Amino acid sequence: MDVRIYRPAKTATQSGRAKTGRWVLEHVPRGQREVDSLMGWTGSDDTSQQVKLSFATKQQAIAYARRRGLAYVVDEPQSRTVKPKSYADNFIRKT
Repeated sequence: MDVRIYRPAKTATQSGRAKTGRWVLEHVPRGQREVDSLMGWTGSDDTSQQVKLSFATKQQAIAYARRRGLAYVVDEPQSRTVKPKSYADNFIRKT
């Protein structure tokens, strides 16, 4: 069973960076999802997909995966470049 360890990015509807500092460990799906012929719902018999564990540091998540004997993949977060802006820059004339 494989797990993925990553730090989630901020959502598009979120202006702040809350909940982006924690590391998440989630199970990779083992099989494909199936569509129920009667209702049309999508489902799977793999209940481990429903589990997401949160850790304060990457090392804690890796240690948990090693203790449980899980094969893991760590997705490093991309760095964010902040461009300093000023409200006054909106009114500068460019010739």
